[in-house]
This record gives sequence, structure tokens and C-alpha cells, in this order.
Amino acid sequence: MFDGRFRHQVERIVRPVGEQLRKTKISPDHLTLLGLVVAVGAAVAIGLGALRLGLLLVVLAALPDLLDGALAKASNQSSQRGAFFDSTIDRVTDAVLLGGVAWFLGYQRGAFASVLVFAVMAVSSLISYQRAKAESLGLNAKGGLMERAERIILLCVGLLFDELLFWAMLLMLILVTMTAVQRFFKVWNQAAVAPATADRVALRQSRRASRRAQRDDRRLRVTRRRRVQ
Repeated sequence: MFDGRFRHQVERIVRPVGEQLRKTKISPDHLTLLGLVVAVGAAVAIGLGALRLGLLLVVLAALPDLLDGALAKASNQSSQRGAFFDSTIDRVTDAVLLGGVAWFLGYQRGAFASVLVFAVMAVSSLISYQRAKAESLGLNAKGGLMERAERIILLCVGLLFDELLFWAMLLMLILVTMTAVQRFFKVWNQAAVAPATADRVALRQSRRASRRAQRDDRRLRVTRRRRVQ
């Protein structure tokens, strides 16, 4: 949701920072890895119960992830390899952070709380898969109530207070499930239209080919008549 509405505003803000980072020898991949390292520290802090420290580290881990794209554009290093690497590290980062939350809540509230967090992780992975699969089919699965940015924000809210974290995870599970359902029907409806569109395109191409063949045939007949005369 935030990704679609505020992406251009955020990119406009971080573009000057990317220009400054371009003057250094740091690459976008370095920033991506730095974010992962900080996220591991955040997960350890959360797992040990230092939630406010974990909150600070989560925010710090989000900064490199925010700036690596700006640096890639400023230094003309945008590539499919970089996009793939960044997306993969994002999934690893999410798993690490939620693993720290599961460890903490499992110790505080028992096995049910840990399973709750892993359910959030599973449905979040489904959301990412839906988008990747849809784009591979030429369809669009962006949007929804709870994309990655919203999940990070809600996690930060939950880290403000010990008792709030469990309820934040419960709310996150509800919202990511709704997002998965939203994306499913969005892609499902697009896929229902896609075959008809493809058939119309094929029909147009067939008609054009038929008309070209008819024109070529008429030209050939005219040429033969002229030769006979």
C-alpha cells in the first residue's frame, strides 16, 4: 500500500543521498549486505528481550535497504542481478527478524506464540511468491493492505512495548492473510481476461497474414498476366 502511494515521494527524498553515496566506493550490494548484518543484530536483541534496542536496529537495518536502490540509480548500476540479490536478501532479512520475534514470544508466551510468528512468515512468503509468479506470467500482483513496508512499521510498533508485540503479530497475521486473498483474486481476474486477449491478438495477426497473402497472390497474378501479354 505504502509502496504504491509513496514510492515516488520517497525516491525523490533519497535521490540526493544516493548521489552523495555515489562519490564513495560503496556499491548497492554492500548496502544490501550491511542491512542484513544489522538485521541479524536486531533479531538477536529481540530474541534476548532487548526490544527497544531491537527497534533501533530494525530502523537502522531499513535505511540501507532504502538507499541501495537510490545508489544503484545514481551510479548507473541498476541490473537484474542487483534486483534479484536485493529481493533475496529482503526475504532473508524478514525471516531473521521474525525468527528473533518467535524466539522472544516463545519464551514469554509459549509454543502458540512462536507458531503465530511462523504463520506470519509463511503467509508473507506467499505474498512475495504471488507477486513474483504473477510478474513472470506478465500480470500484476502489486498492492494490498500489508506489504513489506507495512509489516516493518507494524513490527516497530510492536517492539515499543513487551505486551504489545504479541498482538501486533496477531494483527499482522490477519492483515497479511487478507493481502494474500486480495492478490489472489487480483491475479485470478487478470488471468481470466488474458486468454481472451491473447486470442484476439492471435486472430488479428491471422487476419493480417491472410490479407498479406491475398495481396501477394493478386500481385503474382498481375505479374503473370503482364508476362503473357
